[in-house]
Amino acid sequence: MSADVRRCDHHGFFEGDSCPHCEADDEHVVDGGHRRQLSKFMSGALRHFPDDAGLVLDDAGWTPFPDLVAAVESKYGWADRQTVDAVVATDPKGRFERDPGTDGDPDRLRAAYGHSVDVTIESEGGPVPDRLYHGTAPRNVDGITEEGLRPMNRQQVHLSASVETARAVGNRHASDPVVFEVDAAAMEADGHDIDKRGDATYTTGRVPPAYLSRLNSKG
Repeated sequence: MSADVRRCDHHGFFEGDSCPHCEADDEHVVDGGHRRQLSKFMSGALRHFPDDAGLVLDDAGWTPFPDLVAAVESKYGWADRQTVDAVVATDPKGRFERDPGTDGDPDRLRAAYGHSVDVTIESEGGPVPDRLYHGTAPRNVDGITEEGLRPMNRQQVHLSASVETARAVGNRHASDPVVFEVDAAAMEADGHDIDKRGDATYTTGRVPPAYLSRLNSKG
């Protein structure tokens, strides 16, 4: 369950009951249930159904921040700009990227990864771990073993930095998920691009079977 979000006058938004920097117990912004609900709507609108939400994305997936706030307020009577600010600022997985704008450019926001709509997001650069992981349902194992990992209904294959995170992703699709290890170092050495997106997510166009190995249930 998502934690409540509060706002400290000195240190901004935080999770829990008191500011981790000064222990102040300041303004309550949004409870955990509403936070999770709003995060899911915002992620879906920015990744999959911007038209339905009344948003227009540019070629890189950006939309004006005030437009997103308006879409949120029209759907949820309890939400406002501060609620959206709080969800974006405290997202634990770095699902959102915000550009405050300079020299008259608008404040804008986009999903960091996970798009099914056609956008082009530049690489963040930076090192990629030698090993990455992908969690999935058991019913997908044979297809993955034969054909590798493919984007399916998304633009990119999504990989996790840890076994635990991959298993948590797999748990969304099955109670007994299977985790594949990806030899990311070999992929990059062979010319396959892997990009870091968000806090602990990596994306690539495809993972051929040669770079995959299935972990046992305790791996």
